[in-house]
Amino acid sequence: MGKIEGIRIQNYGPLKDITLGKTLSHPNTKALGNLVSVIGASGNGKSTFADAFGFIADCLEIGAEAACDANNRGGYDQIQTQGSNNPISFELCYRESGNVRPIIYELVIDKDSLGRPFVKEERLRQRVKSIGRPLSFMYLQNGKGYVFEGLESGQDDDGSIIGNKVDVELADIRKPGIVTLGIMRQYERVVEFLTFLRGWYLCYFSPDAARKVQTEAPQPYLDRIGSNINNVAQYMYRENSKDFEKVLRDIQTKIPGIEKIEPVKLENGQMILRFWEQGFEKPFYSPRMSDGTLKLFAYYLLLHEKNPRQLIFIEEPENGLYHYYLASLAEEMKRNVGTGYGKQLFVTTHSPFFVNALSPEDVWVLTKGSDGCSTAKKASEYEFVQALSEEGVALGDMWYSKYFG
Repeated sequence: MGKIEGIRIQNYGPLKDITLGKTLSHPNTKALGNLVSVIGASGNGKSTFADAFGFIADCLEIGAEAACDANNRGGYDQIQTQGSNNPISFELCYRESGNVRPIIYELVIDKDSLGRPFVKEERLRQRVKSIGRPLSFMYLQNGKGYVFEGLESGQDDDGSIIGNKVDVELADIRKPGIVTLGIMRQYERVVEFLTFLRGWYLCYFSPDAARKVQTEAPQPYLDRIGSNINNVAQYMYRENSKDFEKVLRDIQTKIPGIEKIEPVKLENGQMILRFWEQGFEKPFYSPRMSDGTLKLFAYYLLLHEKNPRQLIFIEEPENGLYHYYLASLAEEMKRNVGTGYGKQLFVTTHSPFFVNALSPEDVWVLTKGSDGCSTAKKASEYEFVQALSEEGVALGDMWYSKYFG
């Protein structure tokens, strides 16, 4: 359970300083919803925004130095905003549920005198019942600092302390401190937040990867490129074949031209999917299906996870899909994430057809200024957009007609 109510990114490529939603530095802004769509012209920072999420996830898994080089990022100097001498920094506002006070996470990545990236500063804050402002329950500078046990504890900016404070010093300043402290039960709030971060799923689906038939290895979740789509189908079938068949029946009604989808187990134990297409007597198998069909199937399979990841990021789902299917895909995404704290979905898109199914509160627009840096603005904040939307004008049509963005 849980979702991001707001995110601030500083000095990450063209994202010199952008904020979406409610953060500690922007407390009066409305919190992000369960479906967040980011739009804008090519080159305005959408891919960089998506990569920022990937960068945070990579910092947890492989450390700040390796994360700067991963996924063709090119190193710290290539990531840092040109002309800026300030470090890369992130601020996340996370809320587990409506009854729980939000947690603020701050992460600052800098480079040392030899040019090696490291975690310069890291902080977790949360309000306690007796005080109306957030207290730091974990704070590290250059790997040294403190962490608090319990739920109602922390240190104020004036140095006053509530609860049991533990001084810590990390041996490795390349990895965030929450990776180490988040496996210790006494720091349960750190554990909770680390679990949330590690539950992110960043989708870079590749139809070519999905066509490969993997060895028998049932897996509960799709990997980043979808290469294990048959393994996930095998897992779902093994865990509960009747439920899986219900999922397939639901999905097949949403993929045009598909009458039936069946899992088939090969003699060597591998699982492969069989698609029955309208107008053909014999079925087709997943390695022979079109890019669009495989992509739609992967997205709908992702939305039907039994134990869903808490945050999913999909970049440009329209690529390779017929425009007619995009509005229904967006509607399914909205229905799937609901209004609670079970799942949150971030999507970047160029497609007005996808945006037509969304409300002005769901959409953020990235634009570039004369300095080459991006700014973020909610669609509902543009003049006339909210009024036209209430009159029934589709948001994507307004965007295409240049009412905003």
